[in-house]
Amino acid sequence: MARMSTLLSVLLGIGLSAACGFRIFVPFLFAGVAARTGHLALGPSFAWMATTPALVVFAVATVVEVGAYYIPWLDHVVDLAATPSAVVAGMVMTASVVTGLDPMMKWTLALIAGGGIAGTVQALTVGTRKVSLLTTGGLGNPVVSTLELAGSVFLTVLAIALPLLAFAVIAWTLFFGVRHLLRLMRGAGGVTS
Repeated sequence: MARMSTLLSVLLGIGLSAACGFRIFVPFLFAGVAARTGHLALGPSFAWMATTPALVVFAVATVVEVGAYYIPWLDHVVDLAATPSAVVAGMVMTASVVTGLDPMMKWTLALIAGGGIAGTVQALTVGTRKVSLLTTGGLGNPVVSTLELAGSVFLTVLAIALPLLAFAVIAWTLFFGVRHLLRLMRGAGGVTS
């Protein structure tokens, strides 16, 4: 039973980290609210994420981040900061929910799985935004931003409610998403063979 609980906490961390790749602060806000309402257990050193000051900061940061992606030139500037930030956010998010592992294993997992999946998803969003810029002159970027926000909210809620299903959705999406994005980039002149 303890192994199953640990596995589910790892899958939860991976799901929340993938959501950080779409929008950094949405998973922190939702996880904080879920922890505050008793729907999510955070590690003891991450209990601060459910405090009122943290929730206010997460809410403000979420609004600013989401809004910035709807301003045509600012979305690319935000991506410059968001790419390394997503990796760190993914690490912290995974470490905050993983239970049943010693600290060395937990942080190694957070670095590799949490940071890795958040960075991969963020790289895919940057690639998608590039394709949108090349094919629509940036006019499609608000649509891309809306889909990224929806992806972050969807993955966050799914990871909290059904971590195993969230992991399956992430694996499927990454496999087909990478294939599709590479095809689009080849067609838009972004990747040459």
